[in-house]
Formats: sequence, C-alpha cells, structure tokens
Amino acid sequence: MKKSVLTRYRVLAYVTGVLLVLLCLSMIAKYGLDMDGAADVTRVVAIAHGWLYVLYLVFAFDLGSKAKWPVGKQLWVLLAGTIPTAAFFVERRISRELGGGAEGGAPAVAEA
Repeated sequence: MKKSVLTRYRVLAYVTGVLLVLLCLSMIAKYGLDMDGAADVTRVVAIAHGWLYVLYLVFAFDLGSKAKWPVGKQLWVLLAGTIPTAAFFVERRISRELGGGAEGGAPAVAEA
C-alpha cells in the first residue's frame, strides 16, 4: 500500500475532526449562549464539514479497501468523522497499526 493513501486519510481525519469540534462549539454559541453572528459561523462550518466529510469517506474507504479491513472495522473508521474528537483517536490507532505513526522510525507490526 502506498504511503500517500495513509497520508490522505490522516490529513482528512484531522481536518474533519477539527471542523466537527468547531461545529459543536458554534452550535453551543448559537443555541446555548445565543451569541450574535454564531448562526453565520455555524452555517459556514457545517457546510465545510459536510463536504470534507464526504471526501473523508472516500479516502477512508480507499484506505480500508487497500488494507483489506473487515466490514466492521471499515464502518468504525467511517463513522469516526461524525463523533466529536473520535477522528483523532481513530486516526492515531490506524496510523500506528499501518506503520505511518510509529515512534523511532521503525514500522509498527500490525496484528492479525
């Protein structure tokens, strides 16, 4: 598997995760704190997250199919972009498993 496939997934996982956290904060500002201008920020962040989440789904599915993951694991990774902060944890675990985030320069060994 090419390293670029993992890199694309990692970048979109972080971007999707950050946008989802920003979306949650803007929703709190809009509905909980009734702040002026929060509705505009919420709209922009929601649209950006929605489009980038679709791209995240494509890249995560591509990574999963090349890594030959079972369906359950594939769904777990795909849904990580819908739970605030989950994308960060899932990305870290997947990167270590596939050898892209190993410390010390040595590739991590994936368990079967």
